[in-house]
Amino acid sequence: MVTSNHLYPINRLFNRPITFLFALALSSLLLLTGCGGSDSDNTTDVVETVTSTDTTDTSTTEVTDADFEATDWTDETHSKNVDPNFDEVFSDTEVKRLDIVVTEDRWQSMLDNMTDLYGTFGRTSSSTLVDEDDPIFVPAEVFYNGTQWYRVGIRFKGNSSLQSSWQQGILKLALKLDFDEFEDDYPQIKNQRFYGFKKFSLKNNYNDESMLREKVAADVFKDAGLAVSHTGFYTLYIDHGDGPEYFGLYTLVEEVDDTVIDTQFSSDEGNLYKPEDDGAMFVEGSFSQDDFEKKTNEDDEDWSDIEALFSALHDDTYSSDPATWRTNLEAVFDVEVFLKYLAVNGIIQNWDTYGKMPHNYYLYNNPETSKLTWIPWDNNEALQDGNQGGALALDFSDLNSSNWPLISKIYADDVYRARYNEYLLEVISDAFETNKMQAKYNDYSALVETYATSEVSGYTFLESDSDFYRAVDELLEHAEDRATAVDTYLDKQ
Repeated sequence: MVTSNHLYPINRLFNRPITFLFALALSSLLLLTGCGGSDSDNTTDVVETVTSTDTTDTSTTEVTDADFEATDWTDETHSKNVDPNFDEVFSDTEVKRLDIVVTEDRWQSMLDNMTDLYGTFGRTSSSTLVDEDDPIFVPAEVFYNGTQWYRVGIRFKGNSSLQSSWQQGILKLALKLDFDEFEDDYPQIKNQRFYGFKKFSLKNNYNDESMLREKVAADVFKDAGLAVSHTGFYTLYIDHGDGPEYFGLYTLVEEVDDTVIDTQFSSDEGNLYKPEDDGAMFVEGSFSQDDFEKKTNEDDEDWSDIEALFSALHDDTYSSDPATWRTNLEAVFDVEVFLKYLAVNGIIQNWDTYGKMPHNYYLYNNPETSKLTWIPWDNNEALQDGNQGGALALDFSDLNSSNWPLISKIYADDVYRARYNEYLLEVISDAFETNKMQAKYNDYSALVETYATSEVSGYTFLESDSDFYRAVDELLEHAEDRATAVDTYLDKQ
């Protein structure tokens, strides 16, 4: 494993985005010769970006780098008026590369903000986890295949994983990219998109030494027929003043509130919720609007669809008239999708979500059915037994029934339990079939091996290359173990 956090000097010239270097050299020459008036082109713009003293929130500070032309802009690459290009952005057979160039001052403002949120970098803090305030956005340039995207909003993202990475002294932090976050400050980027996508999450594969789990889990959900984000492997380089540094192997994840609901449902006009905290457990009487953050229709003060789900779930007919209870529940909630989700989630062993933790899922009120539909999210902790006592058993014998009634009541119903069992058999025979999964692990591990094992000290969760190979072996074994677990469970039914 390389121990320097910078690229070797001989590589730096060639790894730096060509357009950026050319612009920097040309602009420096103009400055030295006294050339260049008030009219700015893209070359002077890049220099302005790098030397700008603007720091944190451009809505409250003077914007000094707004005079530029977006010369790389094309309809195909930058316009909102194109369909998302999934083939270009998400690949199962390539590791792609993103470069981010951010001014030294803006980068420092991001680090200072993280210090305010989580304490001194590299030190464990006694402060409680900050979950109300997201890290700040700053504008940066994004380069992909020699093309520039302008003043893209970037910020660090995550919750406990972000805090843990920061306090461990690891700068391989997850990021969120929003391509028109700063369009009010820079009219040239109004409705800027990246091949039809407005925003992404760049996941840092926290707590995953194989660096495969986020992508593989999404693949399994997708192969099982569930709505889920597309994913792809990317290497990330960030230049914050000293040339591009290798930040490691990341997983690019499609955002649910961007293109997932737009392309995987008949309409994106329904209510999309990102549940979190106590209400997200669906315990009777626990509903709170604050626990069901709206990601669409934010100005509509109406949570009646969520409240209807609470009412149907906890209705007295659950005991007195199960058939009526099922009918009423299915009128507001896509139970079939949830049962299939439970089957996939149970097979892959995903502990960091509903049933153990009140987060990491979305609910979308599908306009075609008027039913709330379950969408999985944030799967880096899947494909292992996991923490917090481990993933739930397939028969939910270790479930705290009173805390997680959406599982306990549905599984206790004979009709729904039979459907769940059918989905278990379906998934283990196809989407998570052992030979298929082991072939996937072998293909993906061969694809990312070079990039994973070349991560550098201070920008990796690996202590040695052997950590990567051991983690892949554990995934291969896990695929066999889960087939055995399903067989054992179904034999008892």
